[in-house]
Amino acid sequence: MNKVKRTHIFTLLSKNNPSPTTELVYKTPFELLVAVILSAQATDISVNKATKKLFAIANTPEKILFLGLKRLKSNIKTVGLYNNKAKNIIETCRILLEKHNGEVPNDRMALEGLSGVGRKTANVILNTIFGEPTIAVDTHIFRVSNRTGISPGKDVLEVEKKLSKHVPDVFKKDAHHLLILHGRYTCTARNPKCNSCIIFDDCEWKERKKHVKDC
Repeated sequence: MNKVKRTHIFTLLSKNNPSPTTELVYKTPFELLVAVILSAQATDISVNKATKKLFAIANTPEKILFLGLKRLKSNIKTVGLYNNKAKNIIETCRILLEKHNGEVPNDRMALEGLSGVGRKTANVILNTIFGEPTIAVDTHIFRVSNRTGISPGKDVLEVEKKLSKHVPDVFKKDAHHLLILHGRYTCTARNPKCNSCIIFDDCEWKERKKHVKDC
């Protein structure tokens, strides 16, 4: 895909959604960090239900450590993989207090040094909280990037590098949320809504015309 097409795609996506943001509900950087850790292999809807209950009683590193592992688990048990996630959150709270004065660090290395935080989660925090032009490639962005031809790649890191290289600078800050929301609601894994897709004319999905009747 050439630069003109990419620019047109992001222009359309941005015009359709001028203020894209996460659908996770949070009030502080720490709340978002916890929510993103919980969101691995889980829906934002399920995470929001759990964090609404959790944050009402514990929404700081100190309060979650005081809550303890057992009670933390009971508040997030509706989220998949909650046992491991609870352990990661407790350890992350400890690290934040011991090394970062209880604050979420604005540094990739420091973020990835937190328990349960990998490159994708770090990118989400850097982008959503600190406004950096990072792109966290999840299953939706991976699919959209490959299917449309915006930045195809065999794995998430390759897609991330290509997006960072090819997305026009003016759209880089919002690219993550523009793509994830497009993948979540339009360019879905099954039965993508091609007939109502605003970027359909620029899409390079192989044999897409053959699939239009099924979309």
